[in-house]
Amino acid sequence: MNTKETLMEILEELRPDVDFANETSLIDGHILESFDIVSLVSELTDEFDITVRPKDLLPKNFNSVDAMVELIERLMEE
Repeated sequence: MNTKETLMEILEELRPDVDFANETSLIDGHILESFDIVSLVSELTDEFDITVRPKDLLPKNFNSVDAMVELIERLMEE
């Protein structure tokens, strides 16, 4: 399973009511709340063995699935 597929599974489990495939303003549009982000970061840390630092917690990194994939892949390379 690739990064995007795994991320989609995590997101759909976290918030099944959101159309993650097409949404591009998950943070700016207040679709994901702070609790969602805390849960998501925890899941990403466990699933991908990455460390999401405070400086990574920017809306641009979490507004869309593609942005999250870029963040995950960048952190996996570090």
